[in-house]
Amino acid sequence: MVGQVRGVNRAQLGAALRALRVTSGKEAKAVARSALMSPSKLSKIENGKLAASAADVERILTAIGVSDEVKAEYSEVARASATEATAWRLLKRIGVHKGQQAAKALEAQMSMLRLFQPALVPGLLQTPEYIRAVLQRHNLSADSLTRTISGRLERQAVLYDNTKSLRFIITEPVLRWRIVPSQMMAAQLDRILSISRLSHVDIRIVPLGIQQHDIANHAFVIRDDRMVTVETIHAEVVVTDPRDVGIYVDKFHGFERVALSGDDMRRLVEGIRDEFLREQETD
Repeated sequence: MVGQVRGVNRAQLGAALRALRVTSGKEAKAVARSALMSPSKLSKIENGKLAASAADVERILTAIGVSDEVKAEYSEVARASATEATAWRLLKRIGVHKGQQAAKALEAQMSMLRLFQPALVPGLLQTPEYIRAVLQRHNLSADSLTRTISGRLERQAVLYDNTKSLRFIITEPVLRWRIVPSQMMAAQLDRILSISRLSHVDIRIVPLGIQQHDIANHAFVIRDDRMVTVETIHAEVVVTDPRDVGIYVDKFHGFERVALSGDDMRRLVEGIRDEFLREQETD
């Protein structure tokens, strides 16, 4: 079966995935459920009516239960399209909470996450109040807002999976950006301090007071060394070409070298938290 995928283009990928599923003996509904997609979406992918993204293919192959060798062969085809972008308006149409489900599935499969964030506290580290403040920018319905908050909180269970390596780099202005009132900001910083003490979690802060040699362009997430997700103003971009992924890995390592870690990081965060607490006392 491995040899059959060579030379398959994206237009033929759906049929190849269907053949692989049929050979496995698994029903479409079961595979769709495990891959966190509707049966109709899986059907459209298998029939070539919908192009499968790299993330779609990853989840489908995992749900089918193929070997790493077969997964590598099929994933290579999906990655032929090096960059995929999904506009936020489309995500809102299908339900932003479903994006949380998709992210949760990817995080379940990965062994290492590297996240750089110069604008907001990373979603996996956010308190419920901070999550709500972030999501309210998108004018979601009350139901969608509640479901999306719940989805993000459920994703945070991955923080306690010590089989994974989770590495976060945050710039200092993120800690000072007042997206919630001072008391809630203090609670948010306490959350960061608490999570930083987990043995498999590494949280680093790039301080304002040191000379920089790079620019904090935008946030990005690297899952293993296979996929980068970039959130722009209008869309979510997925990068899977190994050469481009390498650029993001190098950028992450550059900031990692100059960021504060361990007790030095915690002293900086504690100092900013205490500033917020003093503001609360004088209000």
